[in-house]
Amino acid sequence: MPLRIVATRPNPALVTLPWNIPLEDWDDEFVVQLPRGLSRHVVRIVRLGQDVYAVKETREPIAFREYRMLRDLSRLGLPTVDPVGVVCGRQSADGEEIEPALLTRHLQYSLPYRSLFSHGLRADSLPRLIDALVVLLVRLHLAGFFWGDVSLSNVLFRRSAGEFAAYLVDAETGELHPELSEGQRNYDLTVAYENLYGELLDLQAGDLLDDTVDPDEIVELVRSRYDALWQELTASEEFGAHEMWRIEQRVERLNDLGFDVDELDIVTDWDGSTVRLQPRVVEAGHHSRELQGLTGLDVEDNQARRLLNDIASFTAHLGLGGENRTIVAHRWLNTVYEPVTKLVPEELRGKLEPAEIFHEILEHRWFLSEKAGREIDIRDTARSYIDAVLAKRPEEVITAGDDPDQLLPRTPPPD
Repeated sequence: MPLRIVATRPNPALVTLPWNIPLEDWDDEFVVQLPRGLSRHVVRIVRLGQDVYAVKETREPIAFREYRMLRDLSRLGLPTVDPVGVVCGRQSADGEEIEPALLTRHLQYSLPYRSLFSHGLRADSLPRLIDALVVLLVRLHLAGFFWGDVSLSNVLFRRSAGEFAAYLVDAETGELHPELSEGQRNYDLTVAYENLYGELLDLQAGDLLDDTVDPDEIVELVRSRYDALWQELTASEEFGAHEMWRIEQRVERLNDLGFDVDELDIVTDWDGSTVRLQPRVVEAGHHSRELQGLTGLDVEDNQARRLLNDIASFTAHLGLGGENRTIVAHRWLNTVYEPVTKLVPEELRGKLEPAEIFHEILEHRWFLSEKAGREIDIRDTARSYIDAVLAKRPEEVITAGDDPDQLLPRTPPPD
């Protein structure tokens, strides 16, 4: 049977991988020893030059279905891993068939939840992980995606200005519909409760999570956070015609949550005395799009919110409130952000994303300024942060020439 590779923008070197060997037998010549989440399938992280992929063995119909589902979700702008292709027609040297493989692009600066707890994440950070999972689930549900297997294990997390952003990794059981019923959404939530409860018990059994954490409380947190966010994004509200300011207030609340409103359904009663308002089209990434429009930086939404706040402080400090906002933002980019992030030595740039480093430098400046009783210069802060904090953090990205043995975190990072 000839080897067949169906891929988007394939790396020609894919054909050089040992597809005639089961994935579990691939050696360190190809495999990068990065942390992986739990999976019912054999999964390996491999590197080909500058490209890093996650490779998962599964049955052919499932591989193609998940590949196409991930492509559909990517086209919808949802936070998922980037699908690369499917390799089928695999055979061993003696002619024995080997399961096909699904390839996805490795998400840089991302970690599975177990690795976060294995390397220093405190138990009080768990609600932030839950919030990230809830935001992901709500975004998927708004797009009509029925997940079917909601769990921390099927998600990768990236740091985002002290918070986390969650990305869908496993879409094997997912279905895309024009709109989800309440029953489908409740089913996903029930599965989330069951899986999350088991994952928390597993963390406790492995001494990765404090025994004082109550899994029942955390599971209840999923429901309350989900309901609150879903209500804010989709519920209708009624008010008097003299309270039209509430339309702008609702939009501002959604913006604060990181969502843009593209369409509102506004209905008045027969005499115009009562107005009913309901968001119809809501898109995530409000702060990211705003920052990208001003500076060209493409970062996580919470990171963008922090950088926008720093631009606002920069504007006020220099008295530039009357200037064009785009011009001021580029001045900030050229005189603050880029010079500060360029202070990071090349050998430390795999620790965190530049935007996350900048956020942590701002946090470090607050700490140093509080201690000194005066504001510390941002560049002096950056040098202090690089030496005292960043150098001790683990790598969270693969770069060309990395030694795979040095990629696994050893020193617990500060939370």
